[in-house]
Amino acid sequence: MRSRQPATVRVARWSATHPWRAIGLWVLLVALCVVAGGATGTRQAADLELAIGEAGRADAIQAEGSFDDPAEERVLITARSGALDRAAAARAAADVAGRLRQLPEVAEVSDPVQAPDGTALLVPVVMRGDPGSADRRVGPLLAATAAVQDANPGLRVEQVGDASIDHGIGERLDGDLDKAFRISLPLTLLILLVAFGAIVGAGVPVLLAVSAVVAAMGLWGPASQLVPGVDAVPHLIVLIGMAVGVDYSLFYLKREREERAHGRGHIDAVEIAAATSGRSVVVSGVAVIVALAGLYMASDVTFSALATGAVLVVAVAVLGSLTILPALLVTLRGAVDRPRVPLLWRLTSRRGRPRLWPALLRPALRRPGIALALAVAALAALALPALGMDLRPSGPDTLPRSIPVVGAYDRLTAAFPSTGSRHLVAVRAPAGRAGRVRAALEDLAARTGRDPLFAHDRAPEIRASADRRIHTLQVASPSDFDSPQALAALERLRGTLVPATVGAVDGAEHAVGGEVAGGVDAEDKLSGALPLVVGFVLALTFLVMSATFRSVVVGLTAIAINLLSTLAAFGLLVLVFQHRWAEDLLGFSSTGSVTVWVPMFLFVILFGLSMDYHVFVVSRIREAAGRGLPIRMAVAEGIVGSAGTVTSAAVVMVAVFSIFATLSMVEMKQLGVGLGAAVLIDALVVRVVVLPSLMALLGRANWWPSRLSRPVTRQPEPAGDTQPPEAAPVP
Repeated sequence: MRSRQPATVRVARWSATHPWRAIGLWVLLVALCVVAGGATGTRQAADLELAIGEAGRADAIQAEGSFDDPAEERVLITARSGALDRAAAARAAADVAGRLRQLPEVAEVSDPVQAPDGTALLVPVVMRGDPGSADRRVGPLLAATAAVQDANPGLRVEQVGDASIDHGIGERLDGDLDKAFRISLPLTLLILLVAFGAIVGAGVPVLLAVSAVVAAMGLWGPASQLVPGVDAVPHLIVLIGMAVGVDYSLFYLKREREERAHGRGHIDAVEIAAATSGRSVVVSGVAVIVALAGLYMASDVTFSALATGAVLVVAVAVLGSLTILPALLVTLRGAVDRPRVPLLWRLTSRRGRPRLWPALLRPALRRPGIALALAVAALAALALPALGMDLRPSGPDTLPRSIPVVGAYDRLTAAFPSTGSRHLVAVRAPAGRAGRVRAALEDLAARTGRDPLFAHDRAPEIRASADRRIHTLQVASPSDFDSPQALAALERLRGTLVPATVGAVDGAEHAVGGEVAGGVDAEDKLSGALPLVVGFVLALTFLVMSATFRSVVVGLTAIAINLLSTLAAFGLLVLVFQHRWAEDLLGFSSTGSVTVWVPMFLFVILFGLSMDYHVFVVSRIREAAGRGLPIRMAVAEGIVGSAGTVTSAAVVMVAVFSIFATLSMVEMKQLGVGLGAAVLIDALVVRVVVLPSLMALLGRANWWPSRLSRPVTRQPEPAGDTQPPEAAPVP
């Protein structure tokens, strides 16, 4: 008989009968993951790996030229108010130049350059060493600039450059990650304390979630050697890991506790929890991983990195719930319910017929058609703004202005427009045509010099490789990164100016890249990949759900319900970030758009996470239907019996996601708001109204073509209050 038990039961029984071995193996696994991460380090994606489309080809052509491109920094000197005191600015420039020349990280400091309008003075600085590591070596330069600032309080003395911007963003990201950890841990523990009424019981899910996050962080090091990373991956591992880690443990722990309350022994209770909630955890984990796998269909380095980080932490969380959790429950035994918080313990352990959830379900089960129509109409209205979603790439304009170097960047581009949105024209041609290529680029530079879409404070520089095969030209737009003017300048270059000049040179291959072009090409690629990703996720989700419940109808309704709640979350995202509904509340400056990669990523994550609750609730409904209950009674029993667990899990998820809505980076805010809103909609509307009313309308057809869909002879089903019997065991 044992050999025919589900794998979740066999694993749980081994862990429960060998608890110290299981605990030791889990600790060893987490330690090995951390060691592996430390040994390999994390490989970040190089610029060429992130490049897309024509902009990527331009970068590749430029890289082939092997140009010497050291890291460049600029010290900007402006007035705090009024006109710039040129004499004071000159003294500050001389001071900062003298300090910087003494640093071993500095190769050259050029003479100060005055802004065309006289409002600023600029000191160009060239760093030594690999530009790729400049952000880790720029600290002494920033310290020298800060010292000059302290000595000149009447001026603004600020350092701006790729290295200092990356350094400032990195510090803010690290601070945000630390903030997320510091807030999410006690907040999650508090919510679970309310759910369990006992400190140890509340601490176990948090402990497992943290261990899953730590292990996944370690595994991300080796994984990044195959799938290079991006800055957002550690944040995502924390975001997803804390949510699913707590949820999976919560499902399992709640069921084991209920079985003990019914008089089961510890090992028997663990086995029943493994057979029911453990199975739901596996199915939920598979559904999340399947959904995340859809991101690989985009063939994009960023999405592949995000998908890999999320898959790692979900897989570790599932593994922990199935292995270490049974061992902990048997080891702790009754201690899991101690020390008890008196009032909370009475509330969580109170037996008897629940009142709140049957009352909430009553309208959906009495008048399912009306309830379903009203709920769908409300969600559709909330989703309506998503039709006008404006997607734009992330860039300098989306960075939080609370980072000092970002404010300095704004002042730099205002005083020196040529340092702003730059367009790269890269040309590859045989060396014998180098003269014609250079003449064409000079013609192009002259044409941009007469065009108001381009910056004119600095003459464009034409560069040629040593073998004269590669030529580049950079021109800038005096406008924001994603502004209509910058986009119009790119269109002018690609559509008219470059074809009329460089394009006329026989045998010359050309491409237009740069920050603006990279954003446009990324948006085009994601738009093309979106139908493929969505189709992949929907198809595999349907297959997983249909196979799990042996019902095509459950698979179809799961897709329909989750699509509805996801689109509603998208509508709210547009209202908050595109229509500026919560700028002051969330502390950000809206660009009037949504970051281009966020909706696709949200769709995949939301579809996966929504399956957590769907699998858990529908599993309980199916168990009740399998015992012969009429569909409305089965729905009522399944939802009421799982309501406490699902509500606790949803509150934890919303709390964790809400923390990310308070972080600095607008992409993290959008993820936090989108995920939190979707979970809230799922818990309050979908599980209370949409799911029960839809299942009540479908009746036994819910389970088609499984045996549960076949008609049986039974007493008429009551149409009114369908409360489950008090003594009926709650799966």
